[in-house]
Amino acid sequence: MNKITFIGYPKCSTCKKAYQTLEDLGIHAEYRDITKKNPTVDEIKSWIDRGVELKQLFNTSGQLYRKLDVKTKRQTYSDDQLIELLASDGMLVKRPIVVSDDTIIIGNRPDAYATLK
Repeated sequence: MNKITFIGYPKCSTCKKAYQTLEDLGIHAEYRDITKKNPTVDEIKSWIDRGVELKQLFNTSGQLYRKLDVKTKRQTYSDDQLIELLASDGMLVKRPIVVSDDTIIIGNRPDAYATLK
């Protein structure tokens, strides 16, 4: 079975539900706290190379997103600048993120988690 990494924020209720869904499905995932080890530029680029759209990776409802006016920056920054911005603080990144050898799932998607078995 693939190694599965769950990238989430421990205080986030959606992340808690998503992790519990994985457990209920019998899928063990290594939990990674996004505030202690945020995604790196290389990780983000690899996810994009594997089919994730850059726009999917933004936590558009987060306080930091609004505080930094990322909505405006997304219209003027290059993709590389946006990736650097995402890598600068895990709270800018949509979560949870479930990463396996062949799949990347952004957000709480129980239907997609079931395909990891």
